[in-house]
Amino acid sequence: MDRLVKSDVKELEIKFVKGQKCCSTFRITNLMHTMPVAISLTTTNPDIFSLSHQFHIIPPLSTSSISLFSDQPHLSSPPDSLLVKSSMLPIGKASTDYLRNLFAKHGSHIFRDISLPIYFVGPDAVKFCLSSTPATKTLEFAFCLSKAIMGCAPSELTSLLRLAVAFGFVRVVASLIEAGGDVNFRDKDRESLLSMAIRSGDVDVVRVLIHSGFSVDSSVDRVWHEAAAINRVDLMEILYEAFGDANVNCVDLEGRSPIHVAAVNGHVESVRFLVSIGGDSSLAASDGWTALHCAASEGHLETVEVLLNCCSFLKDAITKDGKTAFSIAVDKGHNHLFDVLHLSDVLHRSARMDDVHGLRSSLAEGADVNGRDQNGWTPLHRAAFKGRLDSVKILIDHGAQVDPIDNVGYTPLHYAVEARHVKVAAYLITHGAHANIKSLQAVLPSNLDYFQSHPVLVHPLCSEKELARNDIPTDVKNVRAEEMNTLDEDDGRGDSFGDGCSKEEE
Repeated sequence: MDRLVKSDVKELEIKFVKGQKCCSTFRITNLMHTMPVAISLTTTNPDIFSLSHQFHIIPPLSTSSISLFSDQPHLSSPPDSLLVKSSMLPIGKASTDYLRNLFAKHGSHIFRDISLPIYFVGPDAVKFCLSSTPATKTLEFAFCLSKAIMGCAPSELTSLLRLAVAFGFVRVVASLIEAGGDVNFRDKDRESLLSMAIRSGDVDVVRVLIHSGFSVDSSVDRVWHEAAAINRVDLMEILYEAFGDANVNCVDLEGRSPIHVAAVNGHVESVRFLVSIGGDSSLAASDGWTALHCAASEGHLETVEVLLNCCSFLKDAITKDGKTAFSIAVDKGHNHLFDVLHLSDVLHRSARMDDVHGLRSSLAEGADVNGRDQNGWTPLHRAAFKGRLDSVKILIDHGAQVDPIDNVGYTPLHYAVEARHVKVAAYLITHGAHANIKSLQAVLPSNLDYFQSHPVLVHPLCSEKELARNDIPTDVKNVRAEEMNTLDEDDGRGDSFGDGCSKEEE
């Protein structure tokens, strides 16, 4: 015979409730038909567990109920256990001292019948597991957690799921969902689990929730806003993979889109990503504020520049209070934004119109003499193209670079020569412009017959190989023609007369 008794359970589960002494009851049955059996009960952790009686005498084929108590959960590897030893007791009864001496002696009369692992179950036990962060990465923890979860009702599982998401324990989240936790649970404020996960910035938890069937409710979920607020492009990429761009322009209660949120926080990377997947940077909130207004209000220069590259006419958008982004920057004292939001426009316009006073005034106020527009043109490009010699002189006197290259690879000298503004071209060359610089997309065109009387321009202008090439690629010609037409329309008149010279040059 290898054992004298058996248990009705293979493991003990204590439903732990914080602040209470908890109990697990089980039964031990004597397998002997004619002989009483004495049993000794001990635990591997007597500081945590207690028993009502250490020793029991069980009559033949009878059963005895045993209660195990504890008021504090415990995680251990291997788990704590209850050990049951047995011995035949022919006399049928004995004192506690007798039994203690009986089981203190080692020998064949002692049977090691049962070892029952002890687990704590229920929501409070799960919470205890969550608080035991050093153990969260062990397999033993995962097993103890799975046992604790088994003792929870469905409503308790969902409540615990919210807690696990808040802590960012991805393994716990997955276990609770698998056990029946509701991934689409929302609290009384309609906040979703995915919103919580995004705010905590846990990529793994976000993935688990999405893969477990989370469904976005565009009327209340602001997951894009929350990812933009913490500048987490990686989280937005996950949202885009899962849900596409359907909600990228959704607005909150104030009418602000995710781009508004990214802009007000100066999150350039988020602004770029949102725009790249279809975010509308021109959307106005309920108060009329665009993302540009938000960025200007907080003084975020790089964000302002990115937004203007996306949509340059945002400069002219006004709030319901009649404010442009520039006027908001002025109100907030963000001097470093004045140029990009306003002064640069004034400087370019003055250079184009040969408004000497406007040039000097905007430069004095801090305009960037080398500031570029969306086509890569500096004020010097504009003045050279229009043949504005006085403006060219002022710009160079104020530190303008003489050979800046625009988006199609042209310098101010290229445009001066192309528009046949001889005096401007000569002035640029005498101030360091390189006449033999090639365009990035085409060789500089020139009407050599026209410039024969100006040898200072002809010889350095192009190499012999370049002189033979007067054709411009069609795509470049179209780009430049469009720019030139736009400039002429801006001031309401052309600048070439007769054979192409400016009025001044004639």
